[in-house]
This record gives sequence, structure tokens and C-alpha cells, in this order.
Amino acid sequence: MSNLTHIDDLGNAHMVDVSDKAVTSRIATATGFVRMATATLAMITENRAKKGDVLGVAQLAGIMGAKETSSLIPLCHPLPITKVAVELTPDAGLPGVRIEATVKTTGQTGVEMEALTAVSTAALTVYDMVKAVDKEMEIGGVHVTLKDGGKSGRFEAK
Repeated sequence: MSNLTHIDDLGNAHMVDVSDKAVTSRIATATGFVRMATATLAMITENRAKKGDVLGVAQLAGIMGAKETSSLIPLCHPLPITKVAVELTPDAGLPGVRIEATVKTTGQTGVEMEALTAVSTAALTVYDMVKAVDKEMEIGGVHVTLKDGGKSGRFEAK
């Protein structure tokens, strides 16, 4: 019925069987941003937010998000994650915070969803921590920029 791997011949959702796939090193990187008022960005970079260290808390939240992906996304496999790195970079030109997450594993399926979840969780945490002073923030641009490993090989966003 479909070329989608998570849909069976009857159109039902199912978890893909990866038991016959080779165990390989896999990596994925995703990015995104939180756009905000210039004053909000200054509050974050000057560590004046009432809830505390926005960038530090969001970094930890992103790492935790990657680790919990299979609990949040119904058809994701739980994976033995070997590395999660989340970077939050203030960008006055946005203005806002740019987020990048890299996730690694050695396994039978990729870690794109974990990287995307890390970025999304970090972005939501930034939003949560300063929403009282800037209700017009925008979360956007969340996408995979790199995926490598496994049968489909390497992908790099243009």
C-alpha cells in the first residue's frame, strides 16, 4: 500500500523490524532556532532570567530529550546512545538562539529522531524559561543537517 517503512500492507502503523540490519556507527545532527526580541536575548546572555541559566538548562533538557525519544515518538526504537552534544549559540542577527544537536550510536537504526528531539526539547525549554517576558517568540527551522551510517549512507543538507 505504501513505500513508508512504518506502514504495513494493510495501512496500519507498525514498528520496523531492524533485527536483520547490520550494526554500524551512526550519527545525526539537527539544528533549529528560537527567535525572540532583542531585549529577551540580552536578558538570556546577561544571565538575568528569573528562572536561572536559560542556556545551561536548555542544553541539559536537549540531552535528556534525546535520551527519551523512544518514549515520546511511538514507533522509535530505544537506542544505546553513545554521545549527545547540544550547543546553544546566541545570535544577535536572528535575534535569538541557534541550537545544534549531534547524536551518535552504534546500532541497527539511525539517530535522526534523537537529534531532532534534542533540538526541539532545548528550544521548548528556552521558550518556557522566558515566556513571561516575550510571548511572541518563534521556534523554527528544525531539521536534520547530517545523517551518516547504515545502508542509506551519508546525507548532508544543502
